[in-house]
Amino acid sequence: MSIAIGQNAPDFQLPDQDKTMTSLSAQKGKNVLLLFFPAAFTGTCTKELCQTRDDIAYYNGVNAQVYGISVDMPFSLGKYKAEQAINFPLLSDFNKEAMTAYGSIYENWILGLKGVAKRSAFVIDKQGVVRYAEVLEDATKIPDFDAIKKVLDGLK
Repeated sequence: MSIAIGQNAPDFQLPDQDKTMTSLSAQKGKNVLLLFFPAAFTGTCTKELCQTRDDIAYYNGVNAQVYGISVDMPFSLGKYKAEQAINFPLLSDFNKEAMTAYGSIYENWILGLKGVAKRSAFVIDKQGVVRYAEVLEDATKIPDFDAIKKVLDGLK
């Protein structure tokens, strides 16, 4: 299932790296940037999340809460977040519910792995409506952060 711009974003409840449950619906009143990524401790994922980390002042300035989401367990995400000094929450979608709802899941990935998040980005406005959706088939590519920022600038 693909997520279309203009539709209400599917809600989710996922544990973060500290095992605290986080839901999208609790973020009403804030813009949200969801970054689904295949796996912690991998090259392109680290590049993407560290680029976001380095731009966190921008996201804070447009009242946007950033979340990284992968199938990694909270324990792994905690270690990854600490090692990379990531300054936004990382959520564990171990059961693949959010990535399935957002159409961001590889049925078959490298090495025969199944059910890994496709690299994708979604901007959700303060009312919970999807304003940007990008699902990449090639896991070596990163989302178009210029386009994401343009959308977020328009939501100020």
